[in-house]
Amino acid sequence: MEDYEKLLDLAYKEVKTIEGTGERFEIPKIEGRFEGKKTILTNFMQIASHLRRNIEHFQKFLVKSLATSGQLEGDRLILNNKIPSKKINAKIEEYVNEFVVCKECGKPDTEIIKEDRLNFLHCLACGAKHPIRGKI
Repeated sequence: MEDYEKLLDLAYKEVKTIEGTGERFEIPKIEGRFEGKKTILTNFMQIASHLRRNIEHFQKFLVKSLATSGQLEGDRLILNNKIPSKKINAKIEEYVNEFVVCKECGKPDTEIIKEDRLNFLHCLACGAKHPIRGKI
């Protein structure tokens, strides 16, 4: 029995610990750098595809909520101000809460649908449909 416990302790030391919260959906963090007075977000396209949202919609939201101008250049978004990543990550989280996560069940399996002149967040998991703010 003593050998078994030693082997068990050894096995627990060898097992990798899982990082993260264990949830299925985690909001990705922005990666970027400053060049002069500009902020270059290098993983912008990866975040937009992870959120499964239109790149232009996501870009428009970030630019407007950060009160700056910016343009896409390849896979990167270039903002014309120095903006700390903490502030950008907060705005991404705000975007996710408004345009990605279902208000009813809390799952990210949603799509934006347009009916007449209104936009709705339609959940593919529970079937709920919530209106979202029309203009960005």
